[in-house]
Amino acid sequence: MIVDCHTHVWKYPEHLSDEFVYDASNVSGIPGKQQGKINPIMNVDLDEHWRAMGPVDKAVVVAFKSQHLKVHVPNDYVAQYVRFHPDKLIGFASVDPHDPDPVAEIEHAVQDLGLKGLKLSPIYQNIHPSDPRMLRIFGKAEKLGLPVLIHQGATFPRRVNLKYAPPILLEDIALQFPDLILVIAHLGHPWAEDTIVLIRKQPNLYADISALYYRPWQFYHSLVLAMEYGVTHKLIFGSDYPFTTPANTIQALYDLNNLVEGTRLPKLPKEVLDGIVHRDSLTLLNLK
Repeated sequence: MIVDCHTHVWKYPEHLSDEFVYDASNVSGIPGKQQGKINPIMNVDLDEHWRAMGPVDKAVVVAFKSQHLKVHVPNDYVAQYVRFHPDKLIGFASVDPHDPDPVAEIEHAVQDLGLKGLKLSPIYQNIHPSDPRMLRIFGKAEKLGLPVLIHQGATFPRRVNLKYAPPILLEDIALQFPDLILVIAHLGHPWAEDTIVLIRKQPNLYADISALYYRPWQFYHSLVLAMEYGVTHKLIFGSDYPFTTPANTIQALYDLNNLVEGTRLPKLPKEVLDGIVHRDSLTLLNLK
């Protein structure tokens, strides 16, 4: 079984601010808005998302909310989409800790909308992970048995504050909420080493490999470190669609050894790569 644990759907301008779109274009070199045309990845057609999920057996689709960046992919929007494909798609809710009652929003998302997890990002939401408002959210997720996919690492918008980004900030959360499953998105890049030692010592922490394939040396180096620390079993497959696709991510993963062909650098064993691609993430994240 292949599970893509990290995919997005959104529309511009309904869900994304001009600022978000422009900043994304500045770092990628791909125009976010040029001559009246929108970069396709900023406007995800649901049929295209569905087709892109062809190589996987299950896919997590995440909502997202950031008052700070004026980005809001509503829980209802994700819930409506996953209802069309209930055998394959799994919806994750999102709340902003600055909302009046995010705990009530979580309850509504789970009980009324049927969403199965939570997507958060302190750096996008402009808040420290240990802020009391975040702790209430983590506590509710733990109580409801919801896995949390958390963007704890660098990102592109200019107005986000990197002081909230380092994955090491999650250790207090892992200790305070020992039954809360946290998945650190993108292996916490560029702090992959910190993420690896965190997931080794904290049993409720995992990491996904999404959005690493277009930095192949970082990707290779991170996986070698994960092997050396003995934590490849805690790495979960994800693509970060629409920034890339599951098919491209799988291909890039198996192509990593090409980087070191003809050198004495270690190769990534096929069984390790197979394990990441075919990991039973549904069981790990209590989504079965």
